[in-house]
Amino acid sequence: MANVAQSSRWLRKFHAAPEQAPQLVCFPYAGGSAGWFSKLSAELAGDVQVSSVQYPGRLDRLRDRPVDDLSELADQVFAALDDSRPLALLGHSMGAVVAFEVARRLQAASVPVSHLFASGRVAPHLRRDGGVHLMSDDDVIAVVESLGGVEPGVLRDVELRAMVLPVVRNDYRAIETYRHHPAAPLTAPITALVGVNDPLVSASDASEWSQHTSGPFSLVELPGGHFFPVSQWKAVADLVRRGLAE
Repeated sequence: MANVAQSSRWLRKFHAAPEQAPQLVCFPYAGGSAGWFSKLSAELAGDVQVSSVQYPGRLDRLRDRPVDDLSELADQVFAALDDSRPLALLGHSMGAVVAFEVARRLQAASVPVSHLFASGRVAPHLRRDGGVHLMSDDDVIAVVESLGGVEPGVLRDVELRAMVLPVVRNDYRAIETYRHHPAAPLTAPITALVGVNDPLVSASDASEWSQHTSGPFSLVELPGGHFFPVSQWKAVADLVRRGLAE
């Protein structure tokens, strides 16, 4: 079991749940922070204990060194988790791959993984390297704005830009240099979620997540683009409830 100090550095909880409620750990997208999942936590309040990962280098962890190696990031998150009870994991975009790698580590340590929800990301073995982490600042901003990750014009503020861009570039470096290494599939069920208008992830690519579990697999398409959960938190919460009940 991770010590309390370790867990408090990495995990944020927004709503209370009964002690025996199912546990869901959420992993943000590149450049994202734990607070992105606060609305999902509100939808699941009282039924599921939602913990959201706060990656280093942002907000209240601004002074912590960002991790630009996805495997190292997964190692550190794994070390911070409470392994005394089953865990479900949900990640969006880059976070889906971090969640997958953490699930692998949990399974190897004989910690039950009750479900993996992979949102807005192609399957791990499908390499996607857009070279975003090598782009100019203006081009990185253009990519993030085009996907809906930030409101157009927000990063014109010089101070905010100086704070946010290094984190975004760091995270893109982590996911774009990630290489999947084949291993035993997860035994936990996997649900892949994809926005019907996502320019980065097709339903076909998302369906390839089925190769990474020996258990049940389902693919769910929801309205919206790459950041479809923003308008679909209730639907995502319903999927989580059903998945954990099964």
